[in-house]
Amino acid sequence: RTTMKSLRFISAEAFVSNAELARKSLGAVAHDLFPLLFKASYLLEQVEVIHDLVENWPLFDFNMGKLLGATVDYQEDLSHRTCSVCLESCLTGLRDYVLNQSAPHMKKLRVVDLTGIKDVEVQFCKCKKTMGRWARTQLLSKLCSELLVYLQQAQCNPGTFEISINVLIDLFVTERNYELVVQALLKKCSCPLKICCVAFRSDNLTLQKFFYIIKLTDPSLLRKLEIVHNVHLEMEHLEMLFNSIHFPLLMSLTLPARTFNVRRFTAADEQMLANIGEKMGEMTQLSELSMSFSILTGRIQKLLSPLKTPLKMLDVSNCSLNHADMAFLANSFHANHLEALDLSGHDIPELYPSTFFKLLRHCSSVLRSLTLEDCNIQDTHVNMLILGLSPCQKLQEFKFIGNPLSSQALKHLFTFLCELPMLKNVEFPVPRDCYPIGITYPIDDASLCKFDHQKYERVAEELNLILLQANREDVKASTPLFGSYDAAVQETNNELGAYLIKSFKETLEKFTASFNKMS
Repeated sequence: RTTMKSLRFISAEAFVSNAELARKSLGAVAHDLFPLLFKASYLLEQVEVIHDLVENWPLFDFNMGKLLGATVDYQEDLSHRTCSVCLESCLTGLRDYVLNQSAPHMKKLRVVDLTGIKDVEVQFCKCKKTMGRWARTQLLSKLCSELLVYLQQAQCNPGTFEISINVLIDLFVTERNYELVVQALLKKCSCPLKICCVAFRSDNLTLQKFFYIIKLTDPSLLRKLEIVHNVHLEMEHLEMLFNSIHFPLLMSLTLPARTFNVRRFTAADEQMLANIGEKMGEMTQLSELSMSFSILTGRIQKLLSPLKTPLKMLDVSNCSLNHADMAFLANSFHANHLEALDLSGHDIPELYPSTFFKLLRHCSSVLRSLTLEDCNIQDTHVNMLILGLSPCQKLQEFKFIGNPLSSQALKHLFTFLCELPMLKNVEFPVPRDCYPIGITYPIDDASLCKFDHQKYERVAEELNLILLQANREDVKASTPLFGSYDAAVQETNNELGAYLIKSFKETLEKFTASFNKMS
């Protein structure tokens, strides 16, 4: 697919393609052409020109999402190109903007917004090297620290210290880049480049370090908080967090697995849960909540009823919800606003079929993403599922991996899915008839790949043919056996793996020591 370019954009490409000439001529370029030249340079990966454009940026703000997004001159959205060489040139150009010897009063830049960059699985840039969220956090923190050291050592123009640029960024902190980010945040006041954390994700971090760094980020600005892998946050720590820190602008909250476990609740725990609900109720902007792999049986109402803003996204996958929980969700004011819903890991047809379909009916006019993985949806349930999904005309994504459906049932379902006009992405299970007879669901990891791969390929081709014959080439259908692509996990999987091995080793050592004592 070719995107049309305006004559202005073609001229901009021609101008920046000769890097040496372009760099010499920047002083004579009209200020309002800088955004056009920046996008053209980014598309062509002209890293030296990118650097010099940023170093001499003449405008008040520099918004990556807007600069690389669809424009009148070139409709193609480049904000998902996290090209390593281009992004490094942007950030070093920003550092050199501060150090540039031009008169301080000429420097108008006040806000740099890096939050519009989108991390995706497939990269189209020529270098094929990406700079993910973790690496962007690392590089910006490093440049801020180096800039401060340089300014303190060198004889700089006194006006340089008056430069103050807010750099909006989504920080991603793990054990490996923690010290560097802490140093940059601690010195924020004296550094011309001021890190403003809009979204914060932490993985592989001790609670002590997490509590320390979250206070440094200025939580009053935070819109998204993700506490994900290997941060051992339990309910009492969450209550402590909400009691000690206010998040007035928080819109999205992701909690780690096993934050809640109602099976071992005491009366004090019930009160603690109610307190957490009340604190979340004070977050008047909160509209996205993810609490997967917690045990919340019978407590959804206590946790969600204090919320004053309707949720647009709710992930309660593998949370052991009962009928009362589902009834609360179906009848709550959230139901009419849910754009993304994940109920994976619940036996929906067995436990609460009618209540689930009531929930689906209430959110059908706005629902964009539905995930029902490992929900024991069988061939006999497909007609009912089609009936439930029929009103969901805005559905863009449907994931139902891990359900015991036959090839025939999948074909029937795909024929219906072609009728959903907005649908773009479908994740479907390996058909049950591709596995050996007698396979039990949910399938354990050891058996997951033990299916007839040739038969699966044939079925997948037939399913894609159904899409093709209905002129739905725009729908991507796949079977990611080990879960959907996660840019953050992909970027830090080595650190994550090392952490898991270390945890396993420590557990094994404790077990051996206990066993030896018993012996």
